[in-house]
Amino acid sequence: MKYSWWKILGVLLLLYVFTFGFLVPLKPGIIAVSPVSIEANHVSNISITGYNSNYQSQESSLQVWLKIDSTSGYQATSLRVNGERQLTATFDIGALPDTTEALLLVVNAEDGTAIRPRAVKINSAEHQPASVPSKLSALPSKTFQTKAGFYFPYRSILDETIRNTFFHVALWMAMFVLLLIGLYHSIQYLRTKRIEYDIKASSYSYAAILYGLLGLATGSVWARYTWGTWWTPDVKLNMAAITMLIYAAYAVLRAGIDDIDKRSQLSAIYNIFAFAAMIPLLFVIPRLTDSLHPGNGGNPALGGEDLDNTLRMVFYPAIIGLFLLGRWIATLNIRIETLRIHKLQSDL
Repeated sequence: MKYSWWKILGVLLLLYVFTFGFLVPLKPGIIAVSPVSIEANHVSNISITGYNSNYQSQESSLQVWLKIDSTSGYQATSLRVNGERQLTATFDIGALPDTTEALLLVVNAEDGTAIRPRAVKINSAEHQPASVPSKLSALPSKTFQTKAGFYFPYRSILDETIRNTFFHVALWMAMFVLLLIGLYHSIQYLRTKRIEYDIKASSYSYAAILYGLLGLATGSVWARYTWGTWWTPDVKLNMAAITMLIYAAYAVLRAGIDDIDKRSQLSAIYNIFAFAAMIPLLFVIPRLTDSLHPGNGGNPALGGEDLDNTLRMVFYPAIIGLFLLGRWIATLNIRIETLRIHKLQSDL
């Protein structure tokens, strides 16, 4: 028990991540809006499909706004509620000088505010008669209230797949730590020539490779849902694939050399090269070009609604739990490799 506390901690953290990661509901959101383009100086009906919403039971406090700028917008002149998740809002849109992408706000006392960015494009008419004299109204402060309680944020692109943050992103974070430990032991082997450092370096690197492959798989599933395809020619995805191929070659190198000393020395040098190559491939090159992947090419990540405080309460334990699991896998492999090396040496 004295030497296994971290294993128990890892198991408990992963149980916590799976339990809360899947059971905590998302905040109310907006799944779909139709039509997505309307004309200025017209009266338009917009159908709205909500998520985890309470339109019918909160009809008396329900408001719908098209936000035009930071302080003003158009409030729906009438609402027709068709259920807890469906409503139709009528907007009396006045003359606008330019075509505008309006943000949609749906507000009620129970749900707080559901937001869909760039929900409706309002096209300015070529001729702007004053037949529809509606004007912009100031947004009331209550339009920015949030639903009380512990909920994960709703993102219109991600929907329920925002939970993959606890697995896809956490797997890559844990992988980096495991690779760093493997790098340290490779350097120590080159300094001391002690075989135990080579065994530790390879064991931690193998565990990291497993996490990297799982990271690619979970990322591919995420891409299929959010981007509509299992893989894209996105620079971040391609650089991640190249990184994993480099580390796969590390495993092939070790498997192809029978001499223990030669294998240990070459794999230690290669491991240092692989880690050095990973830095520009994953952290430099993707930031120099446009990318769909969050955190690259001007596409922000791990901030604001992408990773609010509720997500952090599960995300950080997920990283720690996955790292401890990876360490456990590595220590099991260290024991196996140590016994195998001792057997080989005893047979000589």
